[in-house]
Amino acid sequence: MAKMNGSFLFVLSAVAFFLLVLSGAEPVDPRPHELRSLELIQKKKQEGVGVGSGCSYTVKIKTSCSSRRFTRDMIRLAFGDAYRNEVYAPRLDDPTTGTFERCSTDTFKIQGPCGYGICSLYLRRDGWDGWTPEWVKVYEPHASRATTYYYGVPLPNAVWYGFNHCPRSAAAASALSLSS
Repeated sequence: MAKMNGSFLFVLSAVAFFLLVLSGAEPVDPRPHELRSLELIQKKKQEGVGVGSGCSYTVKIKTSCSSRRFTRDMIRLAFGDAYRNEVYAPRLDDPTTGTFERCSTDTFKIQGPCGYGICSLYLRRDGWDGWTPEWVKVYEPHASRATTYYYGVPLPNAVWYGFNHCPRSAAAASALSLSS
């Protein structure tokens, strides 16, 4: 029975792959990755964008049970939609309150521009302790459910690390407008 299930899953995966290829859609990599271009996030940081504007988001972050007992690292967050509405939280950590302790879930209210379907999310850890997020959930003000990003791996130090599931055409348009 197990062999049949494995064969069935292989065939199902192959069919899904060919459907993606034929439709011209790009498969989404479910693993987090390093953000190579920091221009947009650095610009938002310098401008102080993301504080006190537009919409209020609820963000829940679960620290992995494989993480250290606690962290003193500085934790930052950036997320956005395909229309370049980016939200930046310059500092989420607070060691005095037990934020990001092992196996805990922390909830944050973050102000930023109103988005239309969060499709990218990056975390950044700066420090020596190390920290492993399990998942991050972003609740948009007018959405019926949260957008969830699964990590489960330690964050590298001093690197924006996460996901970009935004449509490619929007990313290309974003890159063109940044270069002008």
